[in-house]
Amino acid sequence: MAEAFAAANAIALEPTMPPRYRAGRHDTPTLEVWVAEPLAYMNRSGEAVRSLLEHAAAEPASLIVVHDDLDLPLGRLRFKRRGGPGGHNGVRSIIDVLGTDAFTRLKVGVSRPPAGQDPVAYVLEPFRAGEREAVEAVIARACDALDVAVNEGVSVAMNRFHPS
Repeated sequence: MAEAFAAANAIALEPTMPPRYRAGRHDTPTLEVWVAEPLAYMNRSGEAVRSLLEHAAAEPASLIVVHDDLDLPLGRLRFKRRGGPGGHNGVRSIIDVLGTDAFTRLKVGVSRPPAGQDPVAYVLEPFRAGEREAVEAVIARACDALDVAVNEGVSVAMNRFHPS
């Protein structure tokens, strides 16, 4: 997702030293926007996020974390401003390391695994051939939703991208 958003906005993602994440910055007339992709395991992404916030001199409240969500159907988007990790170990790591849940999330639905399949294995396997078109479409929609959230505000993005 970070790569798609960066590419859509002509932002080059470069690794940091030490290599905690790849990041790029894009300045608008009114904003400094950082796009980053942690290089650590997902359940240890909090350290990379903290490092980025320190580097950018930013507060957690300015952060938008994009992550998968098993409880949303494939292709559904949902912004959330605060709250617990909802079973997502990457979000749990970010909350634990930052000591706050005061950041926005953009949840991208991937649906539940079939009965009997381990959820961890499910989210790590490639999408099936029949799902790829839906995945490409949701990535494009998520990029649009992030663009609206950054430029017009999260409330506007919620109204525009949450299903009625």
